[in-house]
Formats: sequence, C-alpha cells, structure tokens
Amino acid sequence: MPPLFAIHPRPYYQNAAGQVSYSPEGYVQLIWSSERVGLGDIQHLYEHTLQLLRSTRTGKIISEHGQRQPLSAEAQTWITQNWIPRAMRESNTHYCAIVEGHNPLHRLATQTIVAGAPAGFRFQRFATRPAAAAWLESLA
Repeated sequence: MPPLFAIHPRPYYQNAAGQVSYSPEGYVQLIWSSERVGLGDIQHLYEHTLQLLRSTRTGKIISEHGQRQPLSAEAQTWITQNWIPRAMRESNTHYCAIVEGHNPLHRLATQTIVAGAPAGFRFQRFATRPAAAAWLESLA
C-alpha cells in the first residue's frame, strides 16, 4: 500500500469544511470533513480550490465526500450558480470526479448540484478514489 501522503498530498488549504491539495497526477483534490459547517467555510474552501485550479491549469477535480454532511440549499445554489461558472471561465475547469459519501441525504444534495450545474461541466460519480482518479487521468 502506498504511503498516505502519496494518496493525499500535503494540503494547499484547510479549514473546518475540508482540505484542498494538488495531485501530481494532474488534478485538484477536495477532501471533505465530517463537520457541520456554514456557507462561509464552504465558500473559503471553494475559493482556495479555484486559486489552485488557476495556478495549476489542470481543469479537473476529485471531490471526496466521505462523511461530508449534506450541503444547505444556499450552498448548493452558490456552487451551481456562482462557483462552477467562475471555475469554468477562470480556470477552464470542466471535470469533477465525485467519490460518493456515506450519507443518503448527502447524496441527494450532491445530485441537486449535479443536476443544476451549467452545461459543459461534467460530473462522474464513483465508489472509490482509485476509480475516480483513473477517470480523470484518462481525460485529455
């Protein structure tokens, strides 16, 4: 088994919502915490994700949901109507591999985001991180 730091590189940014890092395989990783967090923490995590996407020019994300709590309707709207369009425009980001969370309510909130995302932003959902990474690595 590879060392943990090979699977989850050192965080670029971390707060109560989770952490964001860059994988040498060519994508940005979001690893969500199990904490209940407010919109501000979620926005800060996503803003740092966008900074990292711009600086690395990767255009691909793995979002590991694990034990993440369901996102509020306000957070879902902000992600689909604000953050995703900016990520597409500012960093040419178009791909997000989601490693499914354990909470069924969380999965429902995730589906709302997937359904509400702008055209041209492609999500794929996976049960494991290796499957999600393989999909992202297969993209040109």
